[in-house]
Amino acid sequence: MQPRNMSMSGVVDLAAVKAAQEAKAKAEQARAESARQGGGGAVSPADLVIDVDEAGFERDVLQRSAEVPVVIDFWAEWCEPCKQLSPLLERLAVEYAGRFMLAKIDVDANQMLMQQFGVQGIPAVFAVVAGQALPLFQGAAGEAQIRETLDQLVAVAEQRFGLTGLTVDPDAEPGGAQSAPAEPAGPYDALLEAAVQALDAGDFGGAVQAYQNVLSEDPANMEAKLGLAQAELLQRVQGLDPQQVRKDAAEKPADVQAQIAAADLDLVGGHVEDAFGRLIETVQRTVGDDRDAVRLRLLELFEVVGGEDPRVAAARRALARALF
Repeated sequence: MQPRNMSMSGVVDLAAVKAAQEAKAKAEQARAESARQGGGGAVSPADLVIDVDEAGFERDVLQRSAEVPVVIDFWAEWCEPCKQLSPLLERLAVEYAGRFMLAKIDVDANQMLMQQFGVQGIPAVFAVVAGQALPLFQGAAGEAQIRETLDQLVAVAEQRFGLTGLTVDPDAEPGGAQSAPAEPAGPYDALLEAAVQALDAGDFGGAVQAYQNVLSEDPANMEAKLGLAQAELLQRVQGLDPQQVRKDAAEKPADVQAQIAAADLDLVGGHVEDAFGRLIETVQRTVGDDRDAVRLRLLELFEVVGGEDPRVAAARRALARALF
């Protein structure tokens, strides 16, 4: 099904996890759904290291990162340091026994992914945890340093997102835990069309409800996820006084809710980088629940713009630096 025209364009990035608690819940749901479909069993050691391309990135990295941290190794055949680093990462992936997966990406064959992650040189190593991209290191690194970085990654994934990794069975057949893709639930054309009509009529509450109705039956429906993110944003800004919101944000830089409201208006007005920059700066100067609230809103705005937008990729890297 092709996406319908909406108020804003983009494709929902499954990487956007709305909060640490929600990320944990989604991870648990993903494991439960995999088990329901006959998957979710133990994987073989060979399943811990995979080659990934642009076509399979969403499935093999973004969706998988709801269950286990995915370490990405950007490499190329001509890269001499890669020939030292890649085997080490492969060995550690097996040694860590399911606490992370290793995704190997050949930059010569996947230039778009290289650009989206902002890779300037190789080898370059990133991680994706509950959909959030985190830069780990670039260039040659010693085994002790890599182990320390991986230990920190595993700890963050478990403590913040509840990702405890995969069960590894040395006797399992490679690929044996991979279940066949489920048939899409639906169709939901009538509900989706009703949501679009509600958006066009300015009934944002009705649009939110219609998209939620679809997602309650089909949680992976991309069109509904995108539409819900858009409708919720438009519902939030409806009735706001733009001048007062911007005045409050300018006069009260420490007021988290004022900055969040201003960022919403920035995005609706098409000022994407301003919206992202405002919230990242707020993350940097806040802690605790305030920081979580800002991070939550930023991830929601990522959903609206779409993960393929380079401004989202850049903002994710900036957010990772602010958080970690």
